[in-house]
Order: sequence, then structure tokens, then C-alpha cells
Amino acid sequence: MKITTWNINSVRLRIDLVTRFLKEEAPDVLCLQEIKCLEDNFPFKAFQKAGYEHLAVSGQAGYHGVAIASKIPLKKIEKREFCGKTDARHIAASLPGGYRVHNFYVPAGGDEPDPKKNEKFAHKLDFLDEMAAWFSELGPRAKAIVVGDLNVAPNDHDVWSHKQLLKVVSHTPIEVEKLGAVIDAHGFTDVAREIAPPPEKLFSWWSYRARDWRASNRGRRLDHVWVSPALKKAALGFGRDGFKIHDDVRGWERPSDHAPVSVTFKL
Repeated sequence: MKITTWNINSVRLRIDLVTRFLKEEAPDVLCLQEIKCLEDNFPFKAFQKAGYEHLAVSGQAGYHGVAIASKIPLKKIEKREFCGKTDARHIAASLPGGYRVHNFYVPAGGDEPDPKKNEKFAHKLDFLDEMAAWFSELGPRAKAIVVGDLNVAPNDHDVWSHKQLLKVVSHTPIEVEKLGAVIDAHGFTDVAREIAPPPEKLFSWWSYRARDWRASNRGRRLDHVWVSPALKKAALGFGRDGFKIHDDVRGWERPSDHAPVSVTFKL
């Protein structure tokens, strides 16, 4: 079972890229973030034509929004609100076999890494705290898969320069600490780093501001796939062959600034 996460930065604007990716890579499940549309405006027909008939969407006009597109039937669809806000940052669905996919778009947090001065950063920290509290309630047998744009690059080698980004939102110590608390809340495995440990550099996001993003390679790993202890063996079953950051997609015409990230489970 191949699961892909991708911050698409407007699904309607980039639907041709999505359908191209689905044709070339054929994941069983595609989780999208920042779809930037209401559910009524989601391009359902394009996904269905591509063979992804099972869809779960939580949308918002012009901002945020998450969706799951699947070849496999989806059940028990849930849209959870965090921090008392209705900003469409989570959707979950169950797959046959008891697998539960949670698709997140964690708040970016603005530019100033001070919760007292920056409400957006405070929101991000509170959001991570709520994630940790919720996942601490999962039972030991839960088959949970957490994916999405979590907007934190936690490892020193998840950014192009650890030293230069220590005071930049997405890699500050407080964010790394709180994301770590979410992982620890249920003993999740960060699949990418289990398969490709440091000091290997792993990036999934490159700024639009770079004239030549590949040459400068000033990236960050913001997009994640985690699994609960019950799924660790399955997630690691194919080793390096089962994990891929599709950085070539970042070079397609009018791309998202994020690359898709895929994990293939050995069930």
C-alpha cells in the first residue's frame, strides 16, 4: 500500500500536476494539504476519472484545507477542529484492515518566533500541544498513520543550515520540542528518518524565492509520514525502496513549493 502526502498549494490551480502524478506514480492513497477551496469546488471528477473514486475533503475558501483521495474505500471520515478554530487542518479516514490515516496541515506560524508577539506562532504551538494530548489517548494496538505538512523541520539535517535557521520559524527549538512531544505521545516512528538517518540531508520544501531552487538547495523537510508502533514493521518493510521524496515534481511547470513524499507499506 503506497501512501503519498503533498502540500499542493491550490488543488484547482494544479489539478493537471496532480493527475499527472497519479498517472505516473499511482499511489493507493494521496493526502493533500492546502487545497484552498471549499468542498463544493473540489475537482472531484478529475480524481474519479484518474481512478480515485473514494474522496474525503475538508475545505475552506482560499485558505488551508485537506483532502484524501483513494483507490481504496474510505470509512469513518472525521474532521477534527483544533484550538477552537474551523480552519480545515485535519481529516482522517479508515482503510480496510483497520488502518487509520490522519492528514494534517499544521499552521505555518508566521515570521516572528515569539508567541507573545505573534498570534500565528502561538496558534502553531497550541496546535502541536493539542495533537500531543489527543494522540496520547490512542490505544496500544492502534494502526495509525500520520501524514501531512507539519511545518516543522525537526532534525539538524532537515534544513540546509541548522545554525542559520535556529531562529527561523519551522526550525526553532520550541517547535522541534513540541513536535517531538507529539511523536512521543504515542511512540510514533518518523519513517523518513528511520529509513534515511542523519547525517543525510532530506528536504521536501524549497522556497519560490530561489532563482534556481535545485542549485541553491536551501530546503527544509516539512512534510512527514509517521506510523504507530503497530505499523512500524510494515512501514519499513521495503527499506529505502519504500520511501521517496519526489523532488522531480518540484521542477514541473508552475509547481507547488512542496514535493510529494511517499511511503510504501509491506502488508
